[in-house]
Amino acid sequence: MKRLLFLALSCGLLLQGSAFAQSLALDKPVEKSLKKVKPNDVKAHIKYLADDRLLGRKPGTEGYQMAVDYVVEHYQKAGIEPGGENGTYLQLVRLRQSFPGKEASMVLADSMGTELQLTYNKDFSVYPHAEEPEVSMEAPLVFAGYGISAPDLGYDDYAGIDVTGKIVVVMRGAPTSFPSTVSAYSRDMMTVLKIAAEKGAVGVIVATDNPKAGVANLERGTYSVMDPNGKVAVSRNYVSDKIRVLANINAATFEQLLKGTGLEVAKLGEQLKQGKPASTPLTHTLRTSYTSSYKDFESHNVIGKITGADPQLQNEYVVHSAHLDHVGVGRAVNGDSIYNGAHDNASGVASVLEIGKIYSRLKEKPKRSVLFVMVTAEEMGLLGSAYFARYPTVPVEQIVANINTDMPTIIAPLLSVVGLGSNHSTLENEVAAAAQHLGMTVEEDPEPEQMRFIRSDQYSFVMQGIPALHIKYGNKTKDGQNNLNKQVEQWRAIHYHKPQDNFNNTFDYNAGKKYVQLNFLISYQVANATERPNWKAGDFFGSRFGRQAN
Repeated sequence: MKRLLFLALSCGLLLQGSAFAQSLALDKPVEKSLKKVKPNDVKAHIKYLADDRLLGRKPGTEGYQMAVDYVVEHYQKAGIEPGGENGTYLQLVRLRQSFPGKEASMVLADSMGTELQLTYNKDFSVYPHAEEPEVSMEAPLVFAGYGISAPDLGYDDYAGIDVTGKIVVVMRGAPTSFPSTVSAYSRDMMTVLKIAAEKGAVGVIVATDNPKAGVANLERGTYSVMDPNGKVAVSRNYVSDKIRVLANINAATFEQLLKGTGLEVAKLGEQLKQGKPASTPLTHTLRTSYTSSYKDFESHNVIGKITGADPQLQNEYVVHSAHLDHVGVGRAVNGDSIYNGAHDNASGVASVLEIGKIYSRLKEKPKRSVLFVMVTAEEMGLLGSAYFARYPTVPVEQIVANINTDMPTIIAPLLSVVGLGSNHSTLENEVAAAAQHLGMTVEEDPEPEQMRFIRSDQYSFVMQGIPALHIKYGNKTKDGQNNLNKQVEQWRAIHYHKPQDNFNNTFDYNAGKKYVQLNFLISYQVANATERPNWKAGDFFGSRFGRQAN
């Protein structure tokens, strides 16, 4: 907290009061630029980006390119410098859509040699391999609970079992004792795959205990970012060439695998939720073969820059991010098949564009530089942000913080906010001070079950050890009912990821203005602070991803 007290007055910002009752005092030019944010400017951006002409801004399409051109034009108009590759505003992102073959084989053999042929897309489904068109393998099976290894939290599914050269069978979930953000991290497939590979496994089978659930339908394919050599750079379902197969099995197949272990499918889920591992070798070996095909295409992240004023600190960067893409054209709902993504995430892009304009109006820039990164392929698995965070256009060790904006859901007055992820680092101080300056309160996440911390682009930065946050609405309402999440639930049921998320649905553009101002004030404090943001001592994410852990 002490670093907030060292902000230079010459940069137009002063914190007054104790660390727990911070108030910002802005110089007149900063306050003046902040007040110039206009709700109608936010509206204009959303109107263009959510227009039917852009056909849902799916990466690799002409509509997405129109969105790219729009952002570049507004960066140029605002005097925001190029921050991309080779002196441009762009960073190339090579995307691959991988499709499973029409046929795949999976055979279980027990200790007596009896074989069971599973039915493709009924008993099992298999994820396409992002690098190998044909895969054949055979390996023993081991049940590894949730696939979690967190001895520091008193839970380890891999304790006492050897999975080297074996395929682990896991269930999706986490113990109920885990905090919501830790639970979200733990059940994320990237985490499960990474841990399995580190433990020496050669495959992962995801099982369900729900007898009514089918296996995942993967016909639409999966997405990855590829490097220039045709190797996977980033993927949500591929972490290493060590993992040769990732598949799903249904409850009946899972029950078959557990025979002879003393474990019961009906009781297993509750046991694991209570934090009691049940890992055990299985009596079966799995033999599988499958094929994959590919469609490769290109997209871009769009990056602008405001250069900082301090000769040393200008080489450090605060990143504002928002995803520019949406899901394109799809199944018609009430006669409309264009998924415009007005709230998700034209509103977030509009917010970052207006934050850039606040900075561009300041004659005296902050100490650190600021990047405005509109990322692609968020809807395909946070791929654009993951690629930028791993291979940024500036030295990764010089990125000090990320403030992400994704679907701020501006449908009602913004009276309180949630700083998703800010509680893991000293960024919560900037959030508190900025909110207080705008007359808002900061709340806990009203919907922890949504696992929003790992579902948007700030998580890509966290995985690179960079403190990050995502501002969302709080529950406070004018009528004192303080149940905005209920209104959002109703809105989400009608509009979220549907063609009905268009320019004609509900918007509160004054709330959009407050999002712009709030996120600017957060980054402005970071950009002027003497010290970088830091992970809190002993923080779960800091200990796993923080630079001191690397």
